[in-house]
Amino acid sequence: MDSPGLPLVSIVTPSFNMDRYIIRTIESVLSQDYPHIEYIVMDGGSTDDTLKILQGYGDRLQYFSEPDKGPSDAVHKGFQRARGDIFAWIGADDTYLPGAVRTAVEALMARPEIDVIYGEGNWIDEHGAVISRYPTLPFDPKILERDCFICQPASFFRASAYRRCGLDPDVNMSFDYDLWIRMAQQGIRFQMMPQYLAGSRMHHDALTLNQRDTVFRASIGLLRRHYGYVPFSWAFGYAAFLHDGRDQFFQPVKYSLRNYLASLPTGLRLNPTKRLRFLKDWLAAPLGAIRRRLR
Repeated sequence: MDSPGLPLVSIVTPSFNMDRYIIRTIESVLSQDYPHIEYIVMDGGSTDDTLKILQGYGDRLQYFSEPDKGPSDAVHKGFQRARGDIFAWIGADDTYLPGAVRTAVEALMARPEIDVIYGEGNWIDEHGAVISRYPTLPFDPKILERDCFICQPASFFRASAYRRCGLDPDVNMSFDYDLWIRMAQQGIRFQMMPQYLAGSRMHHDALTLNQRDTVFRASIGLLRRHYGYVPFSWAFGYAAFLHDGRDQFFQPVKYSLRNYLASLPTGLRLNPTKRLRFLKDWLAAPLGAIRRRLR
């Protein structure tokens, strides 16, 4: 890809006490073969060796260390400082694959009508080994009502689209899901691409696993706020978690009759104004995934 006329890509990493992983994240950004990257690390006031690591990169990146309200606030502050035409953010424990930025830019340049490009991704473990494919799906706003299928570190979007509908600094659990929902509701256009772009790290210290109840409550809250309805899949998952405490990643959810039955009062409680709709979805479920799993 020739350099003249290429758009500037601004990449933000939110970080707080992530010295265990952040070097691999930084290197995955700085080793990209795309020539116009502005890289900003927004640190929340780390007390580990993060600042020492950041200082070691000199002017290859910008970093700011100050208190924030959480990762969503940190990313939002980073984008407020950013000068790029294309935005992306990558967590301090995630990584880009080689050529990811170039591939995303080429896709956005080829499709001027598209605002958000997202690729395939892998779940990776604490050592960087692939666990499995991230369950990405082609974009469908109806599916978004029940599932976050966009791999966040594999997503890139036009700065103009972000400014129309930015991150909510007060939402710090499932904040990427919240952004995708609001973007879709405002008519911002998404496109999935088949290339693998990133690794999303899953480890036992990750907030999505060690604060599972909080994540469930936050996700359920945003579904109720944006759609006024909590689908069966979320009610089932939450009821199962309340019963057995499994993290539902390293310890997969149990598709048992007990959890299925428990999901009914849970779903009715979560949908006080749409109980009939939930009951219909609950009754239909054994004809699909639940019945097949029990077999």
